[in-house]
Amino acid sequence: MNLLSVVVPCYNEEECVPLFYQELMKQEACFKEEGVDLEVIYVDDGSRDGTAREVKKLHEQDGRVRLVSFSRNFGKEAAMFAGLEKSKGDYVVLMDADLQDPPALLPQMYQALTKEGYDSIATRRVSRKGEPPIRSLFARCFYQLMRKISKTEIMDGARDYRLMTRQMVDAILSMREYNRFTKGIFGWVGFETKWMEYENVERAKGETKWSFWKLFLYSLEGITAFSTVPLMFASFMGVLFCILAFVLILFTIVRKLIFGDPVSGWPSLVCIIALVSGVQLFCLGILGQYLAKTYMEVKNRPIYVVKEEI
Repeated sequence: MNLLSVVVPCYNEEECVPLFYQELMKQEACFKEEGVDLEVIYVDDGSRDGTAREVKKLHEQDGRVRLVSFSRNFGKEAAMFAGLEKSKGDYVVLMDADLQDPPALLPQMYQALTKEGYDSIATRRVSRKGEPPIRSLFARCFYQLMRKISKTEIMDGARDYRLMTRQMVDAILSMREYNRFTKGIFGWVGFETKWMEYENVERAKGETKWSFWKLFLYSLEGITAFSTVPLMFASFMGVLFCILAFVLILFTIVRKLIFGDPVSGWPSLVCIIALVSGVQLFCLGILGQYLAKTYMEVKNRPIYVVKEEI
């Protein structure tokens, strides 16, 4: 029998852990007909509630349930990487524990992967029902921006919910970068991907762990990880303001020779200095972001630290 590994990153998902398992097991009969066995890997990303305890209860009932528990919160990206690394299946799927990734789609995804010759089946939401409008707006703007400044394909509304062959999983695991943006990594490694669309599903229990600020920082991670356009923008702005400065110098000299009034126009000069200084600091900030990423990569720290594994 083929083995399908279900990787489930969890952070404070005590209520969702058993619900997810129940919904997943409803699809078990479909997989047995296909000659597929399941293993479920819950990756506890340093939860502060009883997430690990609930997973242990499931493990006592079903030996196919496994637990990887971190020593602290390393983030969802690290949790997904750990789950992929610990998986043993011929096929691997990433899913959220909050049931926003419907397990009912999984048999259909498996059929498409094995019968149609794809390397991965990815999902994307066609609606953002239940999300704050401002959050949806910024999300769409981010995907539009990424399509313009990056050569890596990142689909609008893409979820981490993705079924992959072992070959693709191994390719992803070969990219051991510390600053991870998995949506970009999926596109960078290539392989034939089929996209499946579905309506947005709201959380089964609890509240989202992704605040607007966390999503904003995550978007910066994606931009700096898969595009060097901001560096080109900083260089362009530097050249532009050098030209403007040269023009202003010529203007000031001509004005002095004609009118002989060096004091007049100081308010506009102050505004120009403030503007140029602001642009310089902005460009330095861009350079700082890339330098910070390089600094963290050079340290070569582990992506995660395991406290307990069952």
